[in-house]
Amino acid sequence: MPPDSSRRSEKSRRAIYAAALTLVAEVGYPKTTIEAIAARAGVGKQTIYRWWSSKAEVLMEAFVDLGAQAAEAAGNGDWAEEDGIPDTGDLEADLKTVLRATVDELNDPRYEAPARALAAEGVANPAFAKEFVATLLLPSLELYVRRLRAAQDAGQVRADVDPYIARDLFVSPLAQRWLQGTGPLDHAFANRLVEYALYGIAPR
Repeated sequence: MPPDSSRRSEKSRRAIYAAALTLVAEVGYPKTTIEAIAARAGVGKQTIYRWWSSKAEVLMEAFVDLGAQAAEAAGNGDWAEEDGIPDTGDLEADLKTVLRATVDELNDPRYEAPARALAAEGVANPAFAKEFVATLLLPSLELYVRRLRAAQDAGQVRADVDPYIARDLFVSPLAQRWLQGTGPLDHAFANRLVEYALYGIAPR
């Protein structure tokens, strides 16, 4: 029986994903090359160029797959992005659950190096930035918009609030602290963000 080409291709693809993620963590994104990824994965570099046009594309696909594999492996009731933002009827509790999970992911060494590399590439490469935003950021951000609209329908958020601006009140401070290291990135910070965004900072 001839070898199964689809199985062989999937094996090579997963080896390339693993190589890209490992190299970025070990030597950093600037020193990660297509040649190095191919050598680590045990494939020819033409195999990589047949599927991707740049190391940034390899890394982004590997990062998306990493998240999918982690969510599948967890299977323990923890929140996963694929589930959407929970709607228990308690908006504050639901948002805190999601932001705490996001903090855990941002602090996880498996995610941090590739996530920072992709963010940096997005700043330097406008064409890649559009793909990065469309593939990785917007689907996640849209979950907040949908949950906030549901809260508006339930009378928990004012009807005149723009859910896109409100969304950024939660996620943008988290991203800034992660990128710039301006303070601790922990559950307490996530909880306080939700409270400030929902209830404001003026005296009540």
